[in-house]
This record gives sequence, structure tokens and C-alpha cells, in this order.
Amino acid sequence: MFDNLGLDAHMLKAVRDMGYTEPTPIQEQAIPLALEGKDLVACAQTGTGKTAAFILPSLQRLNERDVTATGPGREPNGGRTSPGQPAKRQIRALVITPTRELALQIDEVARTVARTTGQRATAVHGGVGYGPQLAQLRRGVDLLVATPGRLLDLQLRGDLDLSHVEILVLDEADRMLDMGFWPDVRRIVNSLPTKRQNLLFSATMTPTVLRVIGATLTNPVTINVAPSATPVDEVEQAVYPVHQEQKTDLLVELLNKRDLNRVLVFTRTKHRADRLCRVLERSRIRGAAIHSNRSQPQRQQALDGFKRGDYRVLVATDIVARGIDVDRISHVINFDLPSKAEDYVHRIGRTARAGAGGTAISFMAAEEINSLRDIERLIGTVIPCHDLEGFDYVQRVVPSPERTAKRTPPRLVYAGSKKAASRRYSRSR
Repeated sequence: MFDNLGLDAHMLKAVRDMGYTEPTPIQEQAIPLALEGKDLVACAQTGTGKTAAFILPSLQRLNERDVTATGPGREPNGGRTSPGQPAKRQIRALVITPTRELALQIDEVARTVARTTGQRATAVHGGVGYGPQLAQLRRGVDLLVATPGRLLDLQLRGDLDLSHVEILVLDEADRMLDMGFWPDVRRIVNSLPTKRQNLLFSATMTPTVLRVIGATLTNPVTINVAPSATPVDEVEQAVYPVHQEQKTDLLVELLNKRDLNRVLVFTRTKHRADRLCRVLERSRIRGAAIHSNRSQPQRQQALDGFKRGDYRVLVATDIVARGIDVDRISHVINFDLPSKAEDYVHRIGRTARAGAGGTAISFMAAEEINSLRDIERLIGTVIPCHDLEGFDYVQRVVPSPERTAKRTPPRLVYAGSKKAASRRYSRSR
């Protein structure tokens, strides 16, 4: 129960407002430790409630410090007129995340929680005007959610003061490294006060990420809710061997023949995503594309339309894979297998959210058979092959049904420095 995690009445009200009833494993383990002020390295599958696991304790800790500073008579509404209260809000909690979509989703949770205490949260990211975001900052912010590029831009222009940051959250750190954001993140982190709490959350933890971020952590507690890069158990997985030139026809026929209501399709390139949407439109299948070449309003419009059911299909690239958080996605289709096996995990994690079921279908052309082997080796499972009944296949390569998938050894999760041992909390569900 959330009541047993150390959350105060205001946070419990926020939990109810968000519709949560029982804490997920990552929330159950991370929230009490974060409330103690511990540095955390938390690894959990996608769709397990990581955002609330760091937003709830962060805002509660800031509010507790405000109450302590102003005395017991202060109403916990973030008011700034009480004696002893700063005249202007300062950014005291900073969340850095790789994509605009993730920033907006985290901001939505943060605003919901902050309303219960009168605190303020906002997000800054690229793809939209600089002026409105600057105006929000000048009105005062307690918790800021930001993408690295816009955050650094604000710093370089002298429009951002991070000298009061008490809590730093790095969300999806491995993705930021993959996307080349790490030099910017390092510059930002180096500009923060050295005395602060650090919370590192991600779906996967690689040695490279932990080596890069390890220097900023102080006696961290590690939480590994599930083995790194293991898909959620509820996802039913299948491979459809097909010739590369028949993938589009197979997708259209699959959508026409099967009851696939809310479908997320992943392509390897932006060009292919746009081309696929045009084909779907000609086939009278409502779809939209979302990728980094789309403006932020276009991306938000596509995502909102998909959530409302205006679009049956959303076609995306890996750059936004972790930024898509939509309930009741029935199917994820890998139109192209990802070049990196770990991206497969993030893709299929878009379905089977929060314990619900889902299906992941992967189209595999002959030239992608090595990618399939890498994926199966990573997850330690042979994915069964299927055919679409009635589809007129041309020459293709079908993987041997006798193939095996010996899983590579699990990656180590950072366990603190040699000088100071950190406690380790591990649970697989």
C-alpha cells in the first residue's frame, strides 16, 4: 500500500488523483529510499511507474524542507508570503530526460502532484518557442523537467539559475548516451551544487552509462526490479519472416484481416515512417507518423490523436520509442528490426503497460536474421515464427525452428564505489 511508503497526506491525495491503488515494485522500493535522501541507481522495465517513483519523493522532500524552514504554522501550499519563506521560487529539483515526449509526460505527473502542495513544476524542451518557456521560469519553478539541449541553451543565455538544485534526476540515462547528449548532460551536472541528492532511473543499465555517471553518485543504493533488458512477461511475441519488398503489403493485409485496434509500428528511418503513412492512407487506414523531423506541435498532434483513437496506427522511429506512453496499445509491430537489440525491449515495452497484456510482431527480412539472433540472445528466448494465412509470400528466409537462444550474462548494476559499499535491493517480478 502507498500508505506504508512514508508518503504524507498530500502525496497520498496526489496518488489517488492519478488513479493509483497499489504501488508497483519500483515505487515500493524506490520511494522510501528517496525520502531518506539516498542516492539511487534504479533499473526497471518500461511501464512500471518510474516517473511517480521519483516525482513523489522529490516534491515531498522539498515541501518538508519548506515546512521546517517556516515553522509548523505554514500551510503546505507552496505560498511564498509566510515569514522566513524565500521571496521567489528557486529551481530545487531538476529532472533531465532525453526527449520532448518524455519531458511532457513527466511534467504532467509533476504538475498533478504539485497541485496538492501548491508547488510549481514546468518543462522546457526544444521544438517550441523559447519565450513562453522563459516566461514560465521567471514566474518561479520548484521542479524543472528538461531536455539537455534546451536546458543548456537557457544556461548559456544566462536565463537559468541552477545554483539551488537539491535533487537531480537523470531519467533514461542510457538513451541520452545513445543519442549523443552526454557531453551536454555532463556540462549541466558539473554546474550544479555538489551537495545534492542524485536519482538515476532507467529501463536498462549499461557499464558505459554507470562508468560515466558513477563519479556523481555518493554511496548509491541500487535497485534492480527486473533483469536488465528483459521484456515484460505479459507480451506475446511473434516473428513474421517476409521479403523486404513485401513488408508494406504484409502490414496492410495484417491490419485488414486481424483485430488490431491501437497499433504502434516502428521503422528504422524517418523517410520510411512517412512513406508507410502515405501507403496506409491510400489503404484507408488512419495513421500518423512521429519522429524527430516532425515539429513539436506535429508530434503532439499525432500522439494526442492516437490516444483519442483518431488514428488506428502510429508509426514511429526509435528516437521517440521511450517517449510514447499510451494506454491500451494492443500491438507493437517492428516493421524493421532495430539495429540494437536493446531497442527491441524498449519498443515492445510500449504495450503490456502496467501489467496489461499485449502483442509484439516483428517482420524479418533475410538481411535482418542476425538482428533477430541478437535479440533472442539478449532476452534468452526463441521467438516463434508465424505466417499470415492467405498472404502470397515470395522467396524469403525462415529461421530454423531448432535454433537456440543462450542468453548473454546479465549486466552488472552499479553497486557503489570500492571505498563505500552500498546496500543492494533486488527483486524480479
